[in-house]
This record gives sequence, C-alpha cells and structure tokens, in this order.
Amino acid sequence: MNDRYSQDVRVAQPLWRTVRQWFDPSDVRAVGSTPDYRFSLANERTFLAWIRTGLALVGGGLAVAGFLPPLRLTHLREAISLVLILIGAAIGVRAVDHWARSERAMRLREPLPQSRFPAILGLALGLGGLLLVGAVLAGVR
Repeated sequence: MNDRYSQDVRVAQPLWRTVRQWFDPSDVRAVGSTPDYRFSLANERTFLAWIRTGLALVGGGLAVAGFLPPLRLTHLREAISLVLILIGAAIGVRAVDHWARSERAMRLREPLPQSRFPAILGLALGLGGLLLVGAVLAGVR
C-alpha cells in the first residue's frame, strides 16, 4: 500500500473510546507534543462559550415552559420548550467532543477538525425564531 494513501485515510474511533477521551483529558494529552499553551487556553475558552450557549438555551426552554402563557395551538409551548432544552443538551455534548478533537489535533500538529454544527445551529435557531414569531402573531388565548 502507498504510504501517502495510508496517511490520508482516517479510521473512525469506536464510540466508547471517543467518550472516554471526554472524561479523561490525560488520554488526549498522552499523544503528540504539548502545543503552545495559548492555543490550549483558546480551545478551552471556545468550549466554555459553547457551554454557556447550551445553558442559555436550556434556561430559555425552562422559561418558556414556566412563564409563556398557553398558546392557541395545543402543546406548542411544551414543544418549543423541549426543542430548546434538547438543542442546549446537544450543544453541551458537541462542545466536549469538539474540545477533545481539537486538543488532539493540536498535539499531533494536524489540521483542526472542521464542523458544520455552528451553521446547522444557526439555521435551526433562525427557523425556530421565525416559528416563534408566527406563534406570537397567531395570538395567545
């Protein structure tokens, strides 16, 4: 087999190994060499920003469930609440995964992992905002 080809092929890790990296940062730090600490700190700040975003969405979902008056469409309030909470939870999981993958890539001097998640999240939140405007304009009981 060609050496260049074998270097370009990436084999997916088993799920258990990926999850283990989330909870055992020493496993991530066991590979490669230590990058400039500023890059690691920037990676952690990005992680914390995603966590804050996830917490804000979970809090927004709880606020919708607790304080939004019932809407004309039955269970719309509950659906909005659940969607916000689930998106917030997904952001939390995605944040820790991206932190671990980015840290590993920096240590191995590989390109940082690309992600479509911010674009998907932005589109989902934009669509959700338009749906909320429609629900508000449809009126409250």
